[in-house]
Amino acid sequence: MNAVPIGTASRGDVMEPELLAIREDVVEGNRSAVEAAIRHAMNEGLPPVRILNDGLIAAMTEVGERFERQEFYVPEMLVAARAMRAGLAILKPKLIEGGIETVGRVVLGTVKGDLHDIGKNLVGMMLEGAGFEIVDLGTDVSPDKFVAAVKSTKVDILALSALLTTTMPNMKATIDALKLAGGLDQIKVIVGGAPLTDQYARQIGADGYAPDASRAVVMAKSLLATSGR
Repeated sequence: MNAVPIGTASRGDVMEPELLAIREDVVEGNRSAVEAAIRHAMNEGLPPVRILNDGLIAAMTEVGERFERQEFYVPEMLVAARAMRAGLAILKPKLIEGGIETVGRVVLGTVKGDLHDIGKNLVGMMLEGAGFEIVDLGTDVSPDKFVAAVKSTKVDILALSALLTTTMPNMKATIDALKLAGGLDQIKVIVGGAPLTDQYARQIGADGYAPDASRAVVMAKSLLATSGR
């Protein structure tokens, strides 16, 4: 069976009520309702790729847009992302059976010396909701561990997080370690965290900077598009 890329649903398709229900429940952050709606859609015979694209991904796109309009804030995004992830857990086995390709693979983690993970977790869930496969290395991740993760499997994007000014230099240390190992030839690096700026991202050699989870998704998609992946 040929693999079908996600994120390619037809805009001309008639939207089934099951998909509309999934969208609404994700946006509202109603986890149990999302799980029930996913199961119902599957029982009705809707293709898993349509449930993913027109249900879960469409919902998280709307969540990101609401955040940009300041209609949603971080707590609402977290609740919606958790509801999306619960639905995706039910849907994922069927997606794997159908040979569904992800948009890309992202390795993310909070750099060495930093134990903060709320922002990292939200970025990971938002990227997952946009169709990316996520490899989360957790917090306090050393440059060597990031390098090993990048070298051990095909990775499109490395996402580094830091919330402390004292740990920001470990972002540069990680990028330098990747450069030394030859890992920068195959990936794009994005960084984020409260004390960071776009100028700092450029200074340490990152490919992009995102001030929040919504724009991290936009940045990741943009970097993949410009790299031809």
